[in-house]
Amino acid sequence: MQKKIQTVKTLLDALPFIKEFNKEIVVIKYGGSAQSSSKLRESFAEDILLMYLVGIRPVIIHGGGSKITEMLDALSIETSFIDGQRVTTKEVMRIAEMVLSGEINKDLVSLLNSHGAKAIGISGKDAHFIRAEAKDYAKWGLTGNITDVKAEVVCNLMAEKFIPVIAPIAAGEELGHPGYNINADLCASYVAKAIGANKIIFLTDTAGVLDNDKNLLDTLTQGEVEALKKDGTIHGGMVPKVDACLEAINGGVKKAHIIDGRLEHSMLLELFTSEGVGTQIVQ
Repeated sequence: MQKKIQTVKTLLDALPFIKEFNKEIVVIKYGGSAQSSSKLRESFAEDILLMYLVGIRPVIIHGGGSKITEMLDALSIETSFIDGQRVTTKEVMRIAEMVLSGEINKDLVSLLNSHGAKAIGISGKDAHFIRAEAKDYAKWGLTGNITDVKAEVVCNLMAEKFIPVIAPIAAGEELGHPGYNINADLCASYVAKAIGANKIIFLTDTAGVLDNDKNLLDTLTQGEVEALKKDGTIHGGMVPKVDACLEAINGGVKKAHIIDGRLEHSMLLELFTSEGVGTQIVQ
């Protein structure tokens, strides 16, 4: 009986947060270990379904860099990186789109629907709802910067009770353009800004932003983030994560969260507990 009472208390503790986020849009960048582990994939699907059932409107943007690299290696297509970003030749672009839109996106949509969600997969090429231009064609090829997001495409899907699952591929301006490979973190931020999201959550392979003693920094402002970047505390792969967070909050998103995707049900712990997990970056 005591265990049952504790279960009820846990539900009641979550109630204020359920009320707060009811009907709010939460954008989730899904990648890293959470995407590759079968156990964590199931946990992710359960979290999304619970969020959906209590009235939150989730929108998912997924990555897939490791699977793209695997496929390129299998096909003996050369791939390279400059400053941590993939150089996207036309051959690489074809494989990137095949893996992101054709494999990862549809697998994730199927997983969510198998758990009882109402998910639908799209890429930025669908209705040309994400447009982009070359970041620096001579350097990165078809790696793009987003120029426009048609918010109504995603909003119309949510109005029909769908959970949009978005592959980070953008349309080019020219007729017959092969499209652009977009950094999934920045894609999530641009979509979050465009659709008026309340929160954006980045699932990563770290506990959050850490100080030089490896202690978790639970809340940061933009000024603090910039200072930590300047002194080298925030470095390497965490820099594009925090930059994507700043892009979102400067575009009107209330809070951005970097949380540990290796932790089961980390999204629910962030959303429905007062302590939360990971690092939140606030306006």
